[in-house]
Amino acid sequence: MPTVAFHTLGCKVNFYDTEAIWQLFKAAGYEQIDFEQTADVYLINTCTVTNTGDKKSRQIIRRAIRRNPEAVIAVTGCYAQTSPAEILAIPGVDLVIGTQDRDRIIELVGQFQQERQPINAVRNIMKTREFEELDVPEFADRTRAFLKIQEGCNNFCTFCIIPWSRGLMRSRSPENVVRQARMLVDAGYREIVLTGIHTGGYGEDLDNYNLASLLRDLDKVDGLKRIRISSIEASQITDDVLDVLNRSDKMCRHLHVPLQAGDDHVLERMRRKYDTAEFGAKIKSLHQAMPGLAITTDVIVGFPGESAEMFERGFHFMEEMKFAEMHVFPYSKRTGTPAARMDEQVDEEEKHERVHRLIDLSEKMQLAYAQPWVGRELEVIPERVVKGAQDSGLIMGYSDNYLNVVFEGAPELIGEVVKVRIQEAGVNECKGRLEGLRRIVGVS
Repeated sequence: MPTVAFHTLGCKVNFYDTEAIWQLFKAAGYEQIDFEQTADVYLINTCTVTNTGDKKSRQIIRRAIRRNPEAVIAVTGCYAQTSPAEILAIPGVDLVIGTQDRDRIIELVGQFQQERQPINAVRNIMKTREFEELDVPEFADRTRAFLKIQEGCNNFCTFCIIPWSRGLMRSRSPENVVRQARMLVDAGYREIVLTGIHTGGYGEDLDNYNLASLLRDLDKVDGLKRIRISSIEASQITDDVLDVLNRSDKMCRHLHVPLQAGDDHVLERMRRKYDTAEFGAKIKSLHQAMPGLAITTDVIVGFPGESAEMFERGFHFMEEMKFAEMHVFPYSKRTGTPAARMDEQVDEEEKHERVHRLIDLSEKMQLAYAQPWVGRELEVIPERVVKGAQDSGLIMGYSDNYLNVVFEGAPELIGEVVKVRIQEAGVNECKGRLEGLRRIVGVS
């Protein structure tokens, strides 16, 4: 039996795509083995969000070539889409396929094995208008399933290369989304995470159907316990979406709403589609629609032109928002983006100091969000045994409002819906006590 090994860099969408590509190899009779083993085919799914992502991708490609020079070395993903010639220039790379036409991967591997000539299968992604249908009926982790509902982005933020690597916005047909959701429920999943490059934009290219319509249809899927949106832009939180959040008992009390900067001048330079007043109003509406909601966010620190005064304004705005957690990133130049060519680049040492201030703020807000839940009972889906805790019997999982809860419980509970009473709030995890098990009828 031929063997294939995968290495995935970057975001959750990339991990979904790798799982989808694995389904194609599995159907063709391949066995998946660890990337550090000697495989017949190595597939590297690359990232190009930063220049560092490109560098890491090249390092992993070379590692695979050293591991087995006779193997087929196939490269896909965002870096492959934007720089195929650069990748093919690496001696030993056999196939580059980008972020489309992945359904041809087996055919192309076979072509290379027959002809032994490097293949550049990358096409212009900006001309693509159809969503690439790649199903993932099951994942290695049985507790949460990712369901890709859209591809591409039309925003063209000045710091971002993604539209050029993923193309313009394309929505998956609602029939296929619901069909795969039912497939995942039948496979035993309690929670589905809706994901994409610009998830909240789902439906913008469809007639009379939008994200709220999809959420209502998914809400009707029997046996599905939780629906989580991986990320949604503030500008896409419509009254219709708020209505679904308010009415549905399946929607998780957690939304990731990227802010990126808390100062209007910086937001304008980033070419974001909102100012702080609009963002703040959306956050207020969310809390009204879904009390107890955990809102997490992304923040880029040290964007070109961000003065000390702008940073301070942003810092205080973030305090006012009372996020449940912030993912903080120092601005990193991305070759090919307008921001990389901007004047007033911020000193690296200053960026470092600002990052640490916001991380400290994030930890304070995490604790502040978690503390009111002490003494209350939440439903948790255990994901794994706590590392190094095999003898102590500790397992961990997430509540619907995204508290990471550690508690005593048997490994057999992993993937089940259990009731846990929060006993102690923490920054990165909370401690709880198992109260009871809730099995979902009709799900194995």
